[in-house]
Amino acid sequence: MHPKEKRERALGEHLHLKGERCSSPKCALVRKPYPPGMHGPKKRRKAPSDFARQIREKQKFKLSYGVDEKNMARIFRDVQGSGKDVAGELIRTLESRLDNIVFRLGFGKSRAMARKVVLHGHILVNGKKVTSPGFITKVGDLVSLRPESRSKKTFGNLKEFWKTYELPAWLALDPDKDEGRIIAAPDESQIQFETSLLIESLSK
Repeated sequence: MHPKEKRERALGEHLHLKGERCSSPKCALVRKPYPPGMHGPKKRRKAPSDFARQIREKQKFKLSYGVDEKNMARIFRDVQGSGKDVAGELIRTLESRLDNIVFRLGFGKSRAMARKVVLHGHILVNGKKVTSPGFITKVGDLVSLRPESRSKKTFGNLKEFWKTYELPAWLALDPDKDEGRIIAAPDESQIQFETSLLIESLSK
């Protein structure tokens, strides 16, 4: 079992860390919908404390968006000083990262894959190559696949994938040009996380 799938089982939630595999019967959480451990599904587990729930939510965030403790703390400090709604601004910042945009547009089937796509120089932002996964995009930005990368095996089934892909409402996609545009700020209300628990954990 892949370490990422074991983490999903420990948290008890699909975080789509392994891309398309997470939606298939091969998914570890589908085959074994209980936390890992020698006692299997029969072991009775105590209700988690508030502190444990806060830590769990922070782990979900870090795993989902692929950010480490140091970067999460830095992003939190930045949004704290913005004068805006902290929880909403935190989600909008994470969703605006280039690796997440690449994932949301379908250029990468998981955020980990999207991160590699960016690092390997396959992505253009407004016509210029950007290789920083943490680059913060803004409304109006055009994110596209580099023309020289279109023949790569990684992107071979994009057109077929996009036929059934449900794109977030704040993004627009032009499959014929292999490009997408950010047409609105990310909608944090559609993100399934308990942000209040995360804020409590990061505030300590």
